[in-house]
Amino acid sequence: VQLQASGGGSVQAGGGLRLSCANSGRTFSNLGMGWFRQAPGKEREFVAAISWSGGSTDYADAVKGRFTISKDYAKNTVYLQMNSLKPEDTAVYYCAADNSGSDYAIRAGRVDYWGQGTQVTVSS
Repeated sequence: VQLQASGGGSVQAGGGLRLSCANSGRTFSNLGMGWFRQAPGKEREFVAAISWSGGSTDYADAVKGRFTISKDYAKNTVYLQMNSLKPEDTAVYYCAADNSGSDYAIRAGRVDYWGQGTQVTVSS
């Protein structure tokens, strides 16, 4: 499993971005997938996760209602649509995968694979 994150950038508060995480390794049909973020001087924190089937999703309270995680099996890619961005969303965003296929495992930090980060900067 090789995860490649992209889509970061700079945006004004209230704007949106879509992050992508492409898996160039084995198919992620049985992988739980998710996103974490790390702001300067802070610990890495959970953002969102989706189960292997796509039938279950989980979000951090700080992003619930603004962010949406989804999977495209044909493209072996997971997306994080981020709307109504706030300056406090500024961070490096990392995609992650878990062999158990569970979104709950991702939320608990039981990550088997990490992608490289992509920077998101939100200005006020």
